[in-house]
Amino acid sequence: MLLLRRAVRASLPIARGAGDSPDAFIARGVNGFGGVPAMDGLGFFCELIITCKGEPDSRTGYFKDIKIIDDAVRGSVLPGLASAIIARPRTHPAAVLGGFMDSLDAKLGRGSLVSVRWNLTPMYNVEVFMPTTGSSAPAFLLRQRFEIAAAHRLHAETLSDEENRAMFGKCNRPSGHGHNYVIEPCVRAEFCESPMTLAMLESLVHRTILEPFDHTFLNIDTPEFDQRVGGVNPSVENIARVFYERLAPQVLAHGHARLESMTVFETEKTSATYPA
Repeated sequence: MLLLRRAVRASLPIARGAGDSPDAFIARGVNGFGGVPAMDGLGFFCELIITCKGEPDSRTGYFKDIKIIDDAVRGSVLPGLASAIIARPRTHPAAVLGGFMDSLDAKLGRGSLVSVRWNLTPMYNVEVFMPTTGSSAPAFLLRQRFEIAAAHRLHAETLSDEENRAMFGKCNRPSGHGHNYVIEPCVRAEFCESPMTLAMLESLVHRTILEPFDHTFLNIDTPEFDQRVGGVNPSVENIARVFYERLAPQVLAHGHARLESMTVFETEKTSATYPA
């Protein structure tokens, strides 16, 4: 069994023209990487990540021809998304996606569709899963990225100064150094009358993480990382765990959601996710 992922990109029109039809999304374009159809005037950029599961064909090595995925998405999902954006702009994105999952699964071959992730912005996405036998209530994942600026010094109180310098190098300098940390909480939420929304998540993150940690010297200004009062060394691994433990109870109090994971990017090249 393998998982195959395919990104389908398109620009959705703000308003439907007299000559437009759902077939416009199926027409072949010249730049699938940038999006087909391309932006014509003003519109909405859309990226859908389709995850399918199955076994590759022993002759071709293919599990599923990606052109089949492209045509299925362009034929059964993109026209509906375009209509929903215009006619139902206040609808939860997960509810919109959920309405297309069964028809998309049918077009791809029953039982092969795992999930569809809608990247609404470069920082915000919603992922809806196909229900499986014995699964709990239908759920979706909501992810949003945030940024905080903070300084830290990597220094373990249980090591000598020489050992700390050998272990952490320039990251052990007494005056510390700074990062623009990018954090990405991932929330698993249920479909219900009041599902977790982006606005709800942003409010919780602002109160529990941004306000207490942004523009601080973590080792000195925050008890979670002040080892003089029992805090932990502010490595990116520890930051991910601390931020998870602060946010998780707040998300759970919503009643229909729980924090799945917390990812912290220390740089573009280095990140940690808790729990793994």
